[in-house]
Amino acid sequence: MTIGLPKALFYWKRSQFWEIFFESLGFKVLLSPKTNKEIIEMGTKVADPETCFSNKVFWGHVMWLDGKCDFIFVPRLKATKEKLEYCPKFFGLPDLAKILVKTPILTETFDERKERFRKIMLRLGGKLKKERFEVERAMEKAILKEREIKEEEKKEFFKKIRSEKKKIVLISHPYNLYDDYVNLGLAEKLEKLGNEIIFIDQIPISSDLSDFTPIIKFHWEFGQEILLQINEVINKDIAGAIEISSFQCGCDAVLKEFVEKEFKSKKIPFLYILIDEHTSDAGLQTRIEAFIDTLK
Repeated sequence: MTIGLPKALFYWKRSQFWEIFFESLGFKVLLSPKTNKEIIEMGTKVADPETCFSNKVFWGHVMWLDGKCDFIFVPRLKATKEKLEYCPKFFGLPDLAKILVKTPILTETFDERKERFRKIMLRLGGKLKKERFEVERAMEKAILKEREIKEEEKKEFFKKIRSEKKKIVLISHPYNLYDDYVNLGLAEKLEKLGNEIIFIDQIPISSDLSDFTPIIKFHWEFGQEILLQINEVINKDIAGAIEISSFQCGCDAVLKEFVEKEFKSKKIPFLYILIDEHTSDAGLQTRIEAFIDTLK
């Protein structure tokens, strides 16, 4: 049996986890390819015109997987154990996927305000006719790999912080940061200009999200997380910060004001970049070159 994983949205939050979990249960995993022009076009055609660019990308990946696997995995992410909600657009993904594709959708609701993550995973494994011990063993392998990755990211972060190059913090959701087609290779462009790039989600945090009190109490998990990571890095030797946002992302429109205020309070130059299917490579290159010229 083959389970398809769309390489967009939720995938980038726990990419290694889902691949290892399903493979450890004995299934083949089919990843959609890197985002490309064809995928963007497929997603744009089927998506609601009012939806954000990141969702359009996701639907392109789902459409690519249709007919190529036995199930497409699309979880319903609602809330974390800290009782922080995911973007409302995540809530309806499985229902919309069932309408758009013929391939059966494998899903489960992850609302950790009501149930522990382990219990939800056991129920997901039950849908695949796997025993409790098999699901728990697969989870252990996936969680162990995640921990190893986090440790490597922590080492890489401290290595970059000690670098003599100008350090630029890139701020966004993982699905914007790590999809080079979506962000037009922003990190590579900045590196070619001689800068050290620090991804916001790789910044280790020393306290729990539930113990952190930012300027405003966000109920979105990414809002609290990003502000906490900014709090960890803002007093270090940072030359500038760039925030990337998908066009029509309502949550980012609110968060951006607080992110910008944090950096400007420390007199750290800040650039906000809005991306969609029409964003040009040349225009982005011009903006970042102008931004870099303003740095000390």
